[in-house]
Amino acid sequence: MTGPLRARVAGQAVMAETLRLQAGTPRRRGLARLFGANPLAPEARSWYAGAVGEMRVARALAKLGPEWHVLHSIPVGTRGSDIDHLVVGPGGVFTLNTKNHAGKDVWVAGSVLMVNGQHEKYLRNSAHEAKRAAALLTRAVGREVPVRAAVVLVAPRRVTIRRFAEGAAVVTDSQLRRWLTKQAKLLNAGDAARLAAVAAEPSTWGHQQAPSEDPSATRMSFGALHTAVMRAQGRRLVWAGAAAVTLFGSAAGSILLR
Repeated sequence: MTGPLRARVAGQAVMAETLRLQAGTPRRRGLARLFGANPLAPEARSWYAGAVGEMRVARALAKLGPEWHVLHSIPVGTRGSDIDHLVVGPGGVFTLNTKNHAGKDVWVAGSVLMVNGQHEKYLRNSAHEAKRAAALLTRAVGREVPVRAAVVLVAPRRVTIRRFAEGAAVVTDSQLRRWLTKQAKLLNAGDAARLAAVAAEPSTWGHQQAPSEDPSATRMSFGALHTAVMRAQGRRLVWAGAAAVTLFGSAAGSILLR
């Protein structure tokens, strides 16, 4: 697959936004670092989680065979929209909308998707994204290109499907590879490769050229931030464990002294 967009990395747009929001955050010092204070600015945390989710989905997609073509973080139009992942292969063309809801409960019934009891518009938005992608790809290649939508849930605690989702499939990141490879064959290898090449061109999506930011530099900067977040989390866990041991020891000592 050729084309300028092939170099974009998973989560590139949300990584860049995370780093932008994080840029003015003071560095942690002294006790804040010692006790594992979260280095993320509050306004950057949802973007950070989104980037981590897209990276995890990319790892699942990387396990697909060579007959599958994957593009990440495709800029669409002029209003800052992007497609998290576009997948082209034997099963057709898919837009994947990644949602990182680690440890949360998801409930689906028809057009309704709720996360921990809160209604989300993921199905409607994902269906719109696929419809838009289909229109743009159809215009670019000169023939109809059907596109299917999927909401990919990253590490949810539980997913309950009461009725099949409407407008988009709902799968977890651990189910994604199997779900894609089980789809009925719609494209031969040549057609899939040609579609992927068209999809990798910025002009297909309304841009003269790919965004100017360096994917490698963005990934490196985000990787350093991710390492800092993980180290802080580890320190908090150590302190929480130490506190629990101290509390248990105090309680046990009190009982023995009675």
